[in-house]
Amino acid sequence: MSTSVITVWTVGHSTHPLPALLSVLQGQRIEVVADVRSQPYSRRNPQFNREGFAAAVREAGLEYLYLGTELGGRPAEPEFYDGEGHVRYAAVAATPRFVAGLERLLARSATQRVTIMCSEEDPARCHRRLLVGRALTGRGVAVNHIRGDGSVVDEANLGPFQQDMDQGTLFG
Repeated sequence: MSTSVITVWTVGHSTHPLPALLSVLQGQRIEVVADVRSQPYSRRNPQFNREGFAAAVREAGLEYLYLGTELGGRPAEPEFYDGEGHVRYAAVAATPRFVAGLERLLARSATQRVTIMCSEEDPARCHRRLLVGRALTGRGVAVNHIRGDGSVVDEANLGPFQQDMDQGTLFG
């Protein structure tokens, strides 16, 4: 399968009211929300807890797909953390679990408009860009980041990957 024509969107739910986020997604004609949070729960923003959020997404006419186990930025295994507690993204990206999740995401993205969703509004500081987005661009996939105000920034215009946020390099 050629991935050169595939586009994947990203979005962070931040502290937005749920209807506002759903409106932004519908405005971008998103069809599938792929939740890539390792722990899809929030004390501060309970409107985004997995079960209720999934139901609201479906009620809005979108599909909900949970990929947090495969593509999440906080794996359960201690070997994916360095001595300071930072996630070793390169190690995560090399796992069969991550690769399988990426393949599921790409398969859906080949036929539908899919956004990967995490909690952080700013993609430059989130694993959805630093881990998943980097792996996607490494495969030639176009990545567009939906910001909280509904605007879209493509990966090329977001700026270089920050090495200090990346915990090392994924592809080289």
